[in-house]
Amino acid sequence: MMHRFTLRQLEYLVTCIDCRSVAGAAERLNVSQPTISVAITKLEEQLGVQLLLRHPSRGVTATAAAEKVLQSARSLLAHATDLERQTMETGNSVVGKLRLGSFSTLAPTVLPTLIRTLSAEHPGIQLDLREGPQDQIVNALYDGQLDLALLYDIELPDDLHTALLAQRKPYVALAADHPLARQKTVALSDLQAEPLILLEVAPSHDYFLGLFQAIGLEPTIAHASPSIELVRGMVGCGLGYSLLVTRPDGDRTYDGNELAIRPLRDEVRSSKVVLARLANLRPTQLMKSFEDVALRVMQQV
Repeated sequence: MMHRFTLRQLEYLVTCIDCRSVAGAAERLNVSQPTISVAITKLEEQLGVQLLLRHPSRGVTATAAAEKVLQSARSLLAHATDLERQTMETGNSVVGKLRLGSFSTLAPTVLPTLIRTLSAEHPGIQLDLREGPQDQIVNALYDGQLDLALLYDIELPDDLHTALLAQRKPYVALAADHPLARQKTVALSDLQAEPLILLEVAPSHDYFLGLFQAIGLEPTIAHASPSIELVRGMVGCGLGYSLLVTRPDGDRTYDGNELAIRPLRDEVRSSKVVLARLANLRPTQLMKSFEDVALRVMQQV
């Protein structure tokens, strides 16, 4: 069967959508605007559908028809690039750029060791990193700005493929002189009337509050912050306790106060750390190599 389009046309289309303008796509790809416009117009004629909505002075947006095929187009381009790399590589080397996102609390404890191991085993892989709230990282996957993402498997969409990397139990962080620090374990019922310093970042917010709600309790929220180190700092100063999953190496805050870390006595669900990608995009060799490294590294951190 003779295909009615070229990879170059798909590249122009995807880049126009990403840049939201023909001019931006032309600059990124180092070609002229007329070259891109003619190629996309021909692609629309070949496929019999309109792919871009042109807005004078406001760039372009994808039509519904373009949105339906956008992820498949990205996948096809990624694998064409992968095939080109494989023909140029020697031995088992893997070369190229991998765009990786990470939930902000995971990044400091996971990425440094992961990057060091990846660099030693696959020096030809260049990581383009982004960290932030989980919803922003997920949106970046859908927008084609990221290839893979390190996330917690909480409220993730069904059309994401996830590989389990690790499971982690939540714990209680207390000031070292807090009365509950004398106990080996702490129950959620012990904490209900205590002031909670809540990690205010999705999905952690709903996860921690859900632990109380699952047993019919309502915590007393005193302060909230999206910064795990600010949360730990407030706990260390005796302003309250916190529930956390990510645990830095060392139980002192930035200002030198000591924390008491205690496991929860309640049976609560673990947090699953996963490597996520769009389910309908076939993984490239770069992505497979990274996943292999991530699986091994996450068993050690």
